Amino acid sequence: QVQLVESGGGLVQAGGSLRLSCAASGRIFISINAMGWFRQAPGKQRELVARITSGGLTDYANSVKGRFTISRDNAKNTMYLQMNSLKPEDTAVYYCNKFPASSWGQGTQVTVSS
Repeated sequence: QVQLVESGGGLVQAGGSLRLSCAASGRIFISINAMGWFRQAPGKQRELVARITSGGLTDYANSVKGRFTISRDNAKNTMYLQMNSLKPEDTAVYYCNKFPASSWGQGTQVTVSS
C-alpha cells in the first residue's frame, strides 16, 4: 500500500522556522520519483510549494524562494521541507506527494502567528 505521512507542523511566530518531514512507504521510493511539497490554505486551492527531481534538481514557488529548502534522505525514504523566515501567509496544511500524484496523506498543519 502506498503511503505518505507528513509531520513536523505546528504553531510558530512570524520569523520562526519549522522542518517538515514526509515519510514514504509502499511502492514510493523518494530516490527515483520527482517529489513535491504542496499546501492548501483555508478557502484556497492546493498549490505547489517546492519540488525535487529524481536527479536532485529543485525549484520553488516565488512566494517561498529563498526561505524554504526541499531535500531528501534516500536511505530513510524521507523528504524534508525546511521553512525559515515564516510569514502568516504561509499558514496552511502542507502535503507531500510524488509526480504524478498518488493518494494524498493527511497533511500537517502549519500556523504562523503575526
